[in-house]
Amino acid sequence: MEPEPRKSVASEDGTETPAANEAAGERADSSSLALKGREVVRSVDPAKFSQISRRELLKVAPVLGLGIFAVPKVQQALLKKGLGFSDWASARLFRRGHHALTFADADLTPVDQFPINDYDVDDPGVNLENWTLTVSGALQKPGEYRLEQVQALPKFRQNTRHVCVEGWDVIGRFGGARFSDFLNMIGADTSASYITLACADDYYESLDMATALHPQTLLCYEMYDRPLTREHGAPLRLSVPTKIGYKQAKYLTALTVTNVLSGRVGYWEDQGYSSFYGL
Repeated sequence: MEPEPRKSVASEDGTETPAANEAAGERADSSSLALKGREVVRSVDPAKFSQISRRELLKVAPVLGLGIFAVPKVQQALLKKGLGFSDWASARLFRRGHHALTFADADLTPVDQFPINDYDVDDPGVNLENWTLTVSGALQKPGEYRLEQVQALPKFRQNTRHVCVEGWDVIGRFGGARFSDFLNMIGADTSASYITLACADDYYESLDMATALHPQTLLCYEMYDRPLTREHGAPLRLSVPTKIGYKQAKYLTALTVTNVLSGRVGYWEDQGYSSFYGL
């Protein structure tokens, strides 16, 4: 049998449209009506889906980040890496020629209002008459140095701010020898990375070499033009106005010039505090 001829219908503009197209349109209309009120599943362009996915991921990224910080082991590792990067960046930005602010005598905190802040005891009982500073490491003249030898170096006095990590700060008057002059006297290798310091009260600390050589870093044996008192670190302490207070060790008994910090950076640093902490 021969197929029936295709029928045509007239469109509004007078052209003829195959009846099959009209039937298809009717089926589409009836499908739309049948699906009305029900959920319609549509296909999504993969490229658009990818864009949506990225946007949604960016929205939840902060929440995911906070969630990671909630895991103790991950939190500790991330904080340690962040602190390490901060110390590295601070050390790179440190300038030996850039001085901390100095102040007029009228700005000084009265000496009796200068807080006595210590690690263990106010007075570890240093024998001031027999005291010596033991020096060792990468230097030409290791040995025991008496206070008189430190005092024989040029004396510098400066009115600078002392900032404590606890949140308080005061302006004090400090006097002593530049640490750089003492390092020169003992023939220290100033290309070494660090100075480690031991104290009579078992406190310990370290300084990067650039800070040790800074002209305002003092081996301090005077405060307010008087001999350093026991409570403030006699007979010898550090005054480092470019650093936070816990870097300014008191009751010094020994120092070592070294390139390696073998497991002990500083008392508070080993509790998780910054090892550089410049101001």
